Amino acid sequence: MILAPNINLSHRTGVNAKVVYAGTELRDFVFSQLADQFEMDPFELDIQSIEQYLNEQSLLTLPDILLIEADNNGLWIEFVRKIKANHLLHGMIIVVLSAFTNKTWKAEAMTLKVHDFYTYPFPAEDLCERLIFLVKFKLIRPRLTELSKQVDVVYNIPPTKRIFDILVSGISLLILAPFFLIIAILIRLESKGPVIYKSKRVGTGYRIFDFYKFRSMRSGADKEINNLSNLNQYAAEESGKAAFVKIKDDPRITKIGKFIRNTSIDELPQLFNVLKGDMSMVGNRPLPLYEAEMLTSNEWTTRFLGPAGLTGLWQISKRGKMDMSERERKKLDNFYASNHSFWLDMKIILKTFPALLQKEEV
Repeated sequence: MILAPNINLSHRTGVNAKVVYAGTELRDFVFSQLADQFEMDPFELDIQSIEQYLNEQSLLTLPDILLIEADNNGLWIEFVRKIKANHLLHGMIIVVLSAFTNKTWKAEAMTLKVHDFYTYPFPAEDLCERLIFLVKFKLIRPRLTELSKQVDVVYNIPPTKRIFDILVSGISLLILAPFFLIIAILIRLESKGPVIYKSKRVGTGYRIFDFYKFRSMRSGADKEINNLSNLNQYAAEESGKAAFVKIKDDPRITKIGKFIRNTSIDELPQLFNVLKGDMSMVGNRPLPLYEAEMLTSNEWTTRFLGPAGLTGLWQISKRGKMDMSERERKKLDNFYASNHSFWLDMKIILKTFPALLQKEEV
């Protein structure tokens, strides 16, 4: 049995979540660290008994979080598959813990789409923070409209920056209106579906908003993302789940889509987002929900404390290059959030135009 000194997690989060634990090696360690933050189910369960336990629960008594300890025989893998096949358990958060290192199992866990995988020893604060975020974000995900109105971090855009955004985006939209019409016709002639692709993105202070782009992929491309994880530029950095997703030679892109992507024409509808105030001309790129979920540790949340933008340091630094690591991109985002200014914005805008001419295959 692994024991560890209790780490004081005295900050209260307001999270009311029930946690059930299946395993023995790390049980005492986990209970000592999470008991102050969550409702820990006292039953001593293992992989053999956890299935029976869940079958005896009603929809009102099912746990919010299931912590599963990876066993030497790999029984946890088949058990997770059973949970994923049961539609009544789809809302449950699943995190796998391992008392020993096994990179193959970590990769298997990500393939099974568990919410996270931790190998002992790991900081208890990281596990606690991750669970709190998953509870707040995933379990209330159907309430995205209400969630987007509850901004925990308020970024007040400087008046000069906002005036600049309105003038540049407004004038640009007027000038580009005929060009927008031509692009729209070309997109519709090649493939069926809406001309403008709209998705939920996470911007400043984790605020969620509708993000606009010219559609560059075939219809239904979002549903194919899980089958293309082996092409993710950032996935090669570690066997776990990468925070960013950038598909190399994406097979979902149409012929017109490839052209408007390589020239960044597909990004132009975001001028409407700038005009509306969802984002700025310069800032950190708003992230898809599945990417924002991965950036919840104290080290990386800084990027959400600055303005979201149409272009930024990442775009002018190594846009489209294969040697852009996930850590490098995070550092660029954090640097801009901490050091942004009007003059830095001007430098980024001036360097953006040459960057637009780069051929991007990722």
